[in-house]
Amino acid sequence: MKAFLKEVAEDLVKRLGSDLHHAAVVFNNKRPVPYLQNHLADTLRKPFWAPSFFTIQEFFALSTHLQVADGFTQFFTLLKEYNKLLIEEGGKPLNPDVFYPIARIILSDFSQIDNDLVNADQLFQELEDIAVIEKDFQHLTEEQQQFLEQFWSSFSSGKQQYHQEQFIRMWRRMPKLYRGFHAALREKGYTTMAYIYRQLAEGKADLPEFTDAFKAGKIVLAGFNALSNAEAVIFKRWNKDEKALFYFDVDKYYMDDDTQEAGLFLRKNIQKLGLPNALGAAKDLIRNQQKEINVYKTQGQTAQAKILHQELLQDYPLLDVADNAGKIALILADESLLLPVLQTIPTKYQHAGGVSNIELNVTMGYPLLATSIFGLADLWLSVQAQLIEGKKDTIYYREVEAFLSHPLTGVLPALRDTIQQEILKDQLIDVPVKTLQKDDLSTLFFAKVDKGLMAIDHLQQVFKLILERQLEEQTLKQTEADLFGATLKELNRLHDTLEDYAAHLPLSFVLSLMQKAVQGIAVPLSGEPLQGVQVMGLLESRSLDFEHVYVLGVTEGILPQINVSPSFIPDSIRRAYGLPVIENQDAISAYMFYRLLQRSNKVSLVYNGQADDSNTGEPSRFLKQLEFESGYTFKYFDQSQSLAIEPKVAFDIKKEGEVLRRLHTYLDNQEQDPVKLSATRLTTYLNCPVQFFYKYIAKVEEPEELAENLEANSIGSTLHLVLENFYQKLKDESPYITKERIAENRKQLTEMCKVAFSKVMFNKEERLLEYNGMQQVMLAIVAEYANVILDHDEQQAPFSLVELENADDYVITFPIKVKGEERKLTLFGIIDRVDQRNGVTRIVDYKTGRDEIGFSSIDELFDSESNKQNKALVQTLFYTYVYEQAKGISGVEPNLYIVRKMREEGTLFYLKENRKRLLLQAEHLEELKGSFTTLLREKLEELFNPDLPFKHTTVAENCMYCPYLTLCGK
Repeated sequence: MKAFLKEVAEDLVKRLGSDLHHAAVVFNNKRPVPYLQNHLADTLRKPFWAPSFFTIQEFFALSTHLQVADGFTQFFTLLKEYNKLLIEEGGKPLNPDVFYPIARIILSDFSQIDNDLVNADQLFQELEDIAVIEKDFQHLTEEQQQFLEQFWSSFSSGKQQYHQEQFIRMWRRMPKLYRGFHAALREKGYTTMAYIYRQLAEGKADLPEFTDAFKAGKIVLAGFNALSNAEAVIFKRWNKDEKALFYFDVDKYYMDDDTQEAGLFLRKNIQKLGLPNALGAAKDLIRNQQKEINVYKTQGQTAQAKILHQELLQDYPLLDVADNAGKIALILADESLLLPVLQTIPTKYQHAGGVSNIELNVTMGYPLLATSIFGLADLWLSVQAQLIEGKKDTIYYREVEAFLSHPLTGVLPALRDTIQQEILKDQLIDVPVKTLQKDDLSTLFFAKVDKGLMAIDHLQQVFKLILERQLEEQTLKQTEADLFGATLKELNRLHDTLEDYAAHLPLSFVLSLMQKAVQGIAVPLSGEPLQGVQVMGLLESRSLDFEHVYVLGVTEGILPQINVSPSFIPDSIRRAYGLPVIENQDAISAYMFYRLLQRSNKVSLVYNGQADDSNTGEPSRFLKQLEFESGYTFKYFDQSQSLAIEPKVAFDIKKEGEVLRRLHTYLDNQEQDPVKLSATRLTTYLNCPVQFFYKYIAKVEEPEELAENLEANSIGSTLHLVLENFYQKLKDESPYITKERIAENRKQLTEMCKVAFSKVMFNKEERLLEYNGMQQVMLAIVAEYANVILDHDEQQAPFSLVELENADDYVITFPIKVKGEERKLTLFGIIDRVDQRNGVTRIVDYKTGRDEIGFSSIDELFDSESNKQNKALVQTLFYTYVYEQAKGISGVEPNLYIVRKMREEGTLFYLKENRKRLLLQAEHLEELKGSFTTLLREKLEELFNPDLPFKHTTVAENCMYCPYLTLCGK
């Protein structure tokens, strides 16, 4: 089927002949230009002078000598004029950072007002007061008046008056702002693109004769659909003056059916505006050919790109022909799919003649946002923001890690390791800048800037230094070079724009403008528009035709788009004045979708069927509408990725060879300094035998990390040290502890917490002078926990301290049998505190976690497959047993100080029976100790039995926080 641009080329040659080079061909975008040039060449088949090609904006810009102002110039001009009005009203001027989001909306509204030739004075003045609105809008229809009433009724009655006042104030100053803004721009030699449209439509163009250059030919307007009111006026005038030819790409399918939104604007252009289609009446293209539509449902956003890898292989023969222009197109209705698509499409394909490269042409632009260059710029901006906000020259350690590992910084591994070790050693959550400035780049990167223009220069210097390095090392790629160049150019433009304003701008706002300036940068990838697979957005596909079209992102909410640009002009007023509304956007999307069907032989539609917060999981209503009415054959494919959890490898670790040798170091005092078995090692084995193997046999150490958050073990260690120091001071004076002595010593508790914190976190006795927010929270928690324990101790006083954290005397030999042979173990324990009260010796163990002092049975404590283990109870009974054996005494009372529960539950163990708490009497406690010893021996004999391998725990909860989770594959 003949392509639209081929028909245009043949008709132009027929109409203009030798005057073709006098014509100006105008498109919506640049993409169709090479295609039309190619078709003209095919039609003429001889050398010829080509017509001039323009986009509509380029062509209209010929009508003025003014330059189109960039976004930043428009913003600062608008800011100055807005503040001038506020001062005239007796108000205070707005800061640029406050005004920026407001300005974007105002500028968008001004652009629409100009594009659609709305009388700005009338629009805003009629919005000043609701009574005036109702009075002056008598010329509107009843329906339009209802729109106006609905606008105000959308506010609650209590807030209606306030909102009206706010809107009225805004609308009242808008006419003056509109006029002042355009006048100020013109005074500087600037204008806006929308104002050029307006001036040209109203016959006020600076250079109205600009079309005279094409008198001998024609102004050719090809592929247009939705026209603004300004374009409609201009096109009608040119049509009346016989200056223009109009080529509309239309189809009877939607032209002859008023219910089809795809033809909404074309019907208006041809039937209401009277713009003749040079190609004649609409053809019945969509119904003329029976098509097969393949619809692919994927599970996930980026999964849509995965379809291409397999499906495109079937289409590559289309590329084997010499002239393969217009064969395959990948249309991205969702342009965020560009990178997944580029990563998915293979670079080569197999055919009868061998292997060929796949030619790919992408003109959507490779976004800087997706590159490491933007990542580095964003990191630098984040560093500067911290230096501005912080009182000290320090950087958050995550930014430091990002810099050290960034591919563009080129930090040597040895230097990176040195800095990281220094950060870990001193637990530097906030890293001093001087620690980081090791070479030219890091010194420049972490230098604090003080002024706006200096910030722009500084970031440019960073990029230039990296560019010089890469050029010297010959590692610079073409795409990166293009992106670096575009970034430096954009920063230069911003620098020039800010020169007149920078002195009055907060540095933080300049940094935000820098981010906005670079995040929109994109550079075209190299490619040939007339060869290979074409990748483009939906807007770029206008006027182009392909044999096989893939459309990705055919998801409801994306096609058509449901996003609406923010505006100070409410929907009801927009409708009253004929400004664009959401239905216009739907009609434009529908047209672009349907015209892709007109001349294609095969269509593949892909949508994301996975529902989430940003996606309905439903295909576009355009797809459902097409299936219902077109008569095409639809084939649905569900690309459900086969999800399978990797089977857990329940491998056992046999006790043989080196494993058995290391295990035997615990037995029979074989070495001069035998390996001792502690309560922690025992509970680790009870938790998971494999975890015991990794930690104590294989000796795989956990990686050292920064304690950024409130780590439970750090809080516990700090509390233990605080209480040890607290009672050691009292014990040095006298082991007899009274309530009064505890109360007096508590006056030093805050200082003790700080000293203990420094020791635990930084291994330094001297306390910090300043604490960050998280450290202050941790200190407060430790102090509160200590107070809970000391409150309890005051109630228990008087008592006598016997030992504090003393492990020297708590070492015993414990006999076990290994395969019937008598062997000996060395058990030891570091007990938090031993004291005596009312003649009873007590073991005191402090706990800050979610431990329990209640248990159902002693057997459950040693059951590795039970989820009712009680590590704290096992440890305390272990300490009690070791202490009694070491001291040769009995009747020791185990006490567990669980900080979170001791006020309500006390510190003595109790038995859970029928939901009742049964406190253990002395005789029951002795019986419990005996059972504990028996079960302890059985468990240790299991541990050292060479015939029983180390097995994984089957209790899922035990794996939740295991540091060796990745090693065992669970």
